[in-house]
Amino acid sequence: MRITVCWKWVSLDREHDVDERWAGVSAADEAALEVALSLRDVVADCDVQVICLGPPEADDVLRDALAAGANSATRIDASPELDGRTVAGAIADHLHGADLVLCGDYSVDRGTGSVPAFLAAELGAAQALGLVGIDVATATTMPLRVVRRLDGGRREVLDVSLPAVLSFEGSVARLRRASLAASLASRGTPITAAAGPHGRPAEAEVHPYRPRARTLPAPAGDSLARVRAILDVGGSDDHAE
Repeated sequence: MRITVCWKWVSLDREHDVDERWAGVSAADEAALEVALSLRDVVADCDVQVICLGPPEADDVLRDALAAGANSATRIDASPELDGRTVAGAIADHLHGADLVLCGDYSVDRGTGSVPAFLAAELGAAQALGLVGIDVATATTMPLRVVRRLDGGRREVLDVSLPAVLSFEGSVARLRRASLAASLASRGTPITAAAGPHGRPAEAEVHPYRPRARTLPAPAGDSLARVRAILDVGGSDDHAE
């Protein structure tokens, strides 16, 4: 099985030089990686790849993923201001052959969470988004059993067949701590870099609200009759004593 985990690297201080204290990935992204590693623990011949779209500064978090146990890491060199559809298209080019794509359901900058859905559309894969649980043991038998949050505190249990795109909340799992030896080894591990799209998305055009025109019947009768109709004068004796 080939599993790809999609991370979103975010710098919260975009107007100045990148500050490592305000850059990174969300707890939901880390949970997605932990789920992938847990699946690899029970599935034979399983490979976990982490892919991230961002500048060279994102290599540090990818090395953290390698230290935690990912087999490989790829960074797509692209602008951080791209919209979700463009991001999904850029990532999908590197996902051919992936059986399972795992994502966090939100990013550090509290994005729209639309990328997993766009990825599923690009790949023609099943999707289950906003998951709060997974039965890792079902990976050996398939379909994969997951739990999705519904409104009103309810839950929905889904059986998902591969290929599929899944997104997880950060509460699902906590990323395992990497050993010191793995952390040191990851510092020298090369990160595969691929070219990606650049440029800002097109600005949306905003216009003042204008109600749709309605077709009204032409006035009928003389002026006095129309005034009486508007004022409802003499039109009914319902209130007469």
